Amino acid sequence: MASSALASPFLPPLSAPNPKALSLRLPVRRIPVASGAAPSGAAAAARERRRFLERYGLNPNDFEDDTEEEPTEERRRDRRKRRSGRGEAAAEVAVAPTKASEPRETHKMLQVLGGKVRRRKLLSPKDRNVRPMMEVVRGAAFDILQSAGGFPSSLRPGRWLDLYSGTGSVGIEAMSRGCSEVHFVEMDPWVVSEVLKPNLECTGFLDVSHIHMIRVENFLSNAEKSSGKYPSFDYISVTPPYVEVNYSTLLDQLVRSPLVGEDCFILVEYPLKTEMPESCGSLIKIADRRFGRTNLLIYGPTWAEKKRRA
Repeated sequence: MASSALASPFLPPLSAPNPKALSLRLPVRRIPVASGAAPSGAAAAARERRRFLERYGLNPNDFEDDTEEEPTEERRRDRRKRRSGRGEAAAEVAVAPTKASEPRETHKMLQVLGGKVRRRKLLSPKDRNVRPMMEVVRGAAFDILQSAGGFPSSLRPGRWLDLYSGTGSVGIEAMSRGCSEVHFVEMDPWVVSEVLKPNLECTGFLDVSHIHMIRVENFLSNAEKSSGKYPSFDYISVTPPYVEVNYSTLLDQLVRSPLVGEDCFILVEYPLKTEMPESCGSLIKIADRRFGRTNLLIYGPTWAEKKRRA
């Protein structure tokens, strides 16, 4: 009776649905949902699909193979890595050991310009961490000092303090031209052992040289605190790396320093567009010359200016 009651002259009789023959594939559209909002678009679509199957008398569990699995935590992590450019290749780069710095090398590009060891070749680093005074500047500096000191053919005898000595070319030039001893101040251990000491050995001046491996600022500060520990000097050369020095502070230290003798000459190499004072304590400016991008300034006693003009 029930089947006849449902029969209709306009519709064919309905047979019971076969779950195995029925395969429904509904597109699932993923809708981005803000973090913390309830349920995701995929979960809502899955529930809607279950209700649809149940409405037609089908068991939704029979169609689990057709459903798309939710992405696992590992897949989500991989997807985030790809989006942020931190995949396996990036991870390998992150853990790869850093390349060791290349060993520093030397070459013989400098030479002594005058005096006892004239034309003797000197070592200098190939890198740009050390910037030796150009030979044209060094030659001009010693010509001025010899003329101002009253000894055109050689330096007036005395002690020399070579600050920021690097290769030692300035102090070695001074000993070659008549200075009795030189104190070298250089903080780079590699430069001292591989450049400065070999240069002093090859010129024969190691026995009359004193090397202070310390920062110049600390050396001057120590000398100021412990007056009498170091002798006063007749010549002081200041040839620093341009970008690492405050010239005003450095000259102030020299003004107060007991290292500056009464008749001392101070030689300063400095870059363009740098304001330099007209005097350094009781010493006056006796020369200020430009060599390309480098300037050479020499302070000295007042009597030296008269001799130089004469």
